[in-house]
Amino acid sequence: MLTTPEGNTKPTWLAIVRLLRWHKPEGRLILMIPALWAVFLAASGKPPLPLVGTIVLGTLATSAAGCVVNDLWDRDIDPQVERTRDRPLASRALSVKVGIVVATVAMGCAGVLAFYLNALTFWLCVAAVPVILLYPGAKRVFPVPQLVLSIAWGFAVLISWSAVTHTLSLPTWILWGATVLWTLGFDTVYAMSDREDDQRIGVNSSALFFGESAPVAIGVFFIGTAILLGWLGWILQLHLIFWISLAFAFVGWVWQCIRLGQKDLPNSSYGEIFRQNVWIGFILLSGMIAGSF
Repeated sequence: MLTTPEGNTKPTWLAIVRLLRWHKPEGRLILMIPALWAVFLAASGKPPLPLVGTIVLGTLATSAAGCVVNDLWDRDIDPQVERTRDRPLASRALSVKVGIVVATVAMGCAGVLAFYLNALTFWLCVAAVPVILLYPGAKRVFPVPQLVLSIAWGFAVLISWSAVTHTLSLPTWILWGATVLWTLGFDTVYAMSDREDDQRIGVNSSALFFGESAPVAIGVFFIGTAILLGWLGWILQLHLIFWISLAFAFVGWVWQCIRLGQKDLPNSSYGEIFRQNVWIGFILLSGMIAGSF
């Protein structure tokens, strides 16, 4: 049985670090990866360093804001979920007022960085804000809320690509589709660890929607990701090293799906597989950069 966390005596600054999830860098990196895919591919492997810095800082600020907004929405749900019951807003280590201030500052930082970008990219940043703000509510009304998160993740591609080219083209949308499918895959894995709690509370997730077929659905998402990335590599005429990195990624995804199909898989394995996707994303990024020359 879950119990209410006892009062937290940790310093406020440390609670804010946990609120921003900076103690769990994999969640920040996995948003940064598709943004870096886009900026390097759009620039044929040689984007301006100041732009890369802007993209990196922008993804950090945006993901931080997204985490706080999510916790504000879920502050009364999180205490009922084993994985999230100790989050600062759920445990009342921080007040709602502090959460709103932190989210506003993070979103403000992202907004300031957006002014460095061209007009199309700026308005894409603006368009992403409602998706980020409304995603946490999707689990209450939409059967596959991870799709909303995937669309939010996809904005990282649109924003970063247009920041280089000032336009959106077929390769942009192919990479967007690959990112949406990849995100659907790894976030469904992540949701599998919360299935019992989510069902008991009455909130939706893709893991519950697909049920026992979740490993198969994840496999389909990863296969779709590989196909779209292969199509993109062919259009952009990427070199051998990219295809090697894609082969490594595909083997990794196959192995993950085999593990997910095992019975009585411990909950810790879902977080482990999620983190493996960070490494897969960086392997693909390396292949994209090296394959562009």
